[in-house]
Amino acid sequence: MEETKTENIFKRWRKALPNWAVVLITIILTVAVAFLIWTLAIGGILGILGSGQEAPSKAFSGPPKSYIAKIKVVGEIGPASNIFLSSDQAYHHQWTLQTIDTLIGDENNQGIYLWLNTPGGGVYESDELYLKLMEYKEKTGRPIYSYMGKMAASGGYYIAAASDEILANRNTWTGSIGVTLGTMFDVSEFLEKHGIKTETITSGDNKAMGSYYEPLTEEQREIYLSLVNDSYDRFVEIVANGRGMTNEETRKVADGRIYTAAQALDVGLIDAIMGEQDAEEAIIAKFEEETIIYNCYYRPDTQFSLFGSGGFDIWDFLTGKIETPSGSGYEGDVAAVLDLVHELEEAGAPPLKYLYTG
Repeated sequence: MEETKTENIFKRWRKALPNWAVVLITIILTVAVAFLIWTLAIGGILGILGSGQEAPSKAFSGPPKSYIAKIKVVGEIGPASNIFLSSDQAYHHQWTLQTIDTLIGDENNQGIYLWLNTPGGGVYESDELYLKLMEYKEKTGRPIYSYMGKMAASGGYYIAAASDEILANRNTWTGSIGVTLGTMFDVSEFLEKHGIKTETITSGDNKAMGSYYEPLTEEQREIYLSLVNDSYDRFVEIVANGRGMTNEETRKVADGRIYTAAQALDVGLIDAIMGEQDAEEAIIAKFEEETIIYNCYYRPDTQFSLFGSGGFDIWDFLTGKIETPSGSGYEGDVAAVLDLVHELEEAGAPPLKYLYTG
């Protein structure tokens, strides 16, 4: 059989290297391929690769002495974080809720110390965390303290409102009390200009409201506004209850604006401005019994996945479920707009958020 060019190159490369080098390279390549397959298998089995699911975590267990549980809320407050990072670097929703449940039944726990550095997040998740914190207070009678880092805005302030005392760094940005539904696109005129017509058949005038192919009617705009206002009213009520203000007083400061720590102190949104170490010392000083602040860290129960972040599912890509070309048959601006609409439709309707986006 005639020797191929590739085989000939391989044989010359093989002769040029000593045996030990060939063995070493073979071992390195074998280990690399095995690690890649193992990583993909773990990610595929757990459904973590770009799936939006939260990585399984080890159950929280507090120390066998009096302690205040320090829980960090870092990054956007959402349903899950699919990256294998500690709670220092990412917010893990289910883990946080489960940890608070554990604290409720732990007699050594004396309180919760929320450390916040977040622009806020989903209305649903922010409210779920707030309700869990209020459940903790009601069932245990123990206090909750909040300390704001660089930012504790919108949903971050929403959950801080469950606190008995809110402390902030002098460089903190907070407030942004309001609700957003995100941005909706109407590409109907653009498509019509390029000879593309669309038609959606529905059972009611408002069934397809928010479609990217038709402009919003005034009625639909009012419907969306009612959704936003309902969540806003709840936000105002929670801040008013948490800060001992009337709804009217709260609405004056709840116009969506961001506040510096000094401004927030002036309008009654926080209680004091101090450094983090001073804040921890002030919290510990409130307890007669010797008490420590204990860091509650998210600890993933699996190995780190190379492909677990960013929402891109490498498994789907490798198995052909994700296609790189649009295949629309259009080019230039039209293809770009159609791809954008497709991505928006895949993501679903814009969710309501307590989120600062400045």
